[in-house]
Amino acid sequence: MSLPFSPSDPLYQLAIVLVAGIVGGELFSAIRLPRVTGWIVTGILLRATSGWHGEATGLSALSTEAFRPYMSFVLGYIAFTVGAALHFASLKNSGIRLGMLLLCEALITPTLVVATMMTLGAYLAPQQISLPTSVLLGAIAIAGAPGTTVLVIEEARAKGILTRTLLAAIPLIDMVAVGIFVFAAYFFAESGMSGGAWLNAGPVATASVAREFGLAFSVAAVGAVIALGLNRTVVSPAYLGPTMVALILGAWGAAKGLGASGILACSFAGILVSNLRHDTVRSTEAYLHSIGALLFAAFYTLAGMNLDVAMVRRVAGLVALYFLARFLGKYLAAFLAMSIAQAPVQIRNYLGLALVPHGGVAVGLILAVQANPRLADIAPTVTSVGLAALVINQLLGPSGLRLALKNAGEAGNGAPRLLDFLDENHITIGLVGGSKEEIIRTLTAQLYAMPDRPKVSQEVFVNKVFERESLASTCLAEGFMIPHAILDGGQAITGVLGLSSQGIDLDAPDGRPVHAVLLLATPQADRQRHLEVLAAFARAITRDAGLREQLYHARNAAHAYVVLHAEDSHDINYFLEDAITRA
Repeated sequence: MSLPFSPSDPLYQLAIVLVAGIVGGELFSAIRLPRVTGWIVTGILLRATSGWHGEATGLSALSTEAFRPYMSFVLGYIAFTVGAALHFASLKNSGIRLGMLLLCEALITPTLVVATMMTLGAYLAPQQISLPTSVLLGAIAIAGAPGTTVLVIEEARAKGILTRTLLAAIPLIDMVAVGIFVFAAYFFAESGMSGGAWLNAGPVATASVAREFGLAFSVAAVGAVIALGLNRTVVSPAYLGPTMVALILGAWGAAKGLGASGILACSFAGILVSNLRHDTVRSTEAYLHSIGALLFAAFYTLAGMNLDVAMVRRVAGLVALYFLARFLGKYLAAFLAMSIAQAPVQIRNYLGLALVPHGGVAVGLILAVQANPRLADIAPTVTSVGLAALVINQLLGPSGLRLALKNAGEAGNGAPRLLDFLDENHITIGLVGGSKEEIIRTLTAQLYAMPDRPKVSQEVFVNKVFERESLASTCLAEGFMIPHAILDGGQAITGVLGLSSQGIDLDAPDGRPVHAVLLLATPQADRQRHLEVLAAFARAITRDAGLREQLYHARNAAHAYVVLHAEDSHDINYFLEDAITRA
């Protein structure tokens, strides 16, 4: 049945897409699958059925170009948010993990993809597979899916070392993917796909990568300085969120206008704002959180509509090889990197599965191949194999990520817990010192290097801790010490934990060496939680010898975090809502 008007208006079409996506997401959520998978499946079904009902819905006339600004904004917002997770002061204990992961991702994933496509792929389709095709597909395989990852983590209410590693690694992995892709694309384009000219193409390709990243960083830096400057001088706090939205729009638009990557520019903008003024990022996220579901539901439904499942049938063999090679490369790279970094076993075993989702950056790189006339000979194969495999990764990846979060014991940990303030970056291993004063000053310096440091001056805080210690020793039995101070300002409890496997002689009442020192800074408003923390640690340390030994002899901060936040540590780190319910 036809309508008495032509429903070709993009806003009308967007309404149809949004409603269909919301319904599809809720149906998938009802069967315990990620909503993002439901949105993508709904988009694929809308594309498949638009030919039947196009006259009534207007979707047969759906134009990708009509929604490109909307898609670009959501991609920019995703890139900005994920880039903001790279707050360097908060990642001091994650450096080895992230560095090894980036190195292994850059080497193992593309190498495995290229080797598979050049051997088995060339055997299946010798006319379609070449070295340039395989290398570009290998670069695209590195890219992750920041939007999908963030959505699944939020939906699973996940929190922990695996979650933190994912959020910090995804923007860096995408930057590695873009860098390798730009180098390879310019390399093969400049050489004219001819092996004889490859030696001369290297310098041009290297210069192109430097230009891409340089332009994106410059645009982000100028935009961030202007936005933060306006916030300090003209813009009231109520309009901080809209100002950051303008930064995202401006960074994307300016980068694209200069021929650089909008995703890179928005990622750099997020990194800069987060490290120059960290509280601004939280305000931006809070501002857009209320409409986040709307943004993502329409975005991923539209993404599903732009992926043609029919192409899977045409290159099914190559798609299967590419998907399996990428999956194996992701898993092996993550497993090897986490093994070298001595990450907890849960992270080592499940990080690779969590990295499977493939998203917007990959689509952008594929479109870049299509847009380059000098890559026209290989564009059809790269497009068909890359997009078809992306369909599979987007359908299976979110469920794999959710399974990884669950098996790592991090799903459902997003609710407030007693020791939320004691994350990995607030834990230090190898604590040394010859006296209480020296240790307290060492830990205080670490505490004041954190974004959530107390509002009072460092010297005032130290004097308050010494004053409390002079009244009575805060050394508990079994090698634990909790020096602390109650402060007039501040809103939430914070602190740092120092661990010494060898133990330090601090004249504890029971004569034992001290292995763990928890320095607490507590505002008057949070005294109740302060008492709960003291009581919980006192019970756990004196009664649970297993937990005590694991904590005292943790190999690194990540292992100590796992000990304190694991499911079997509920007595020491319980959910606050459970405590309220019991009370």
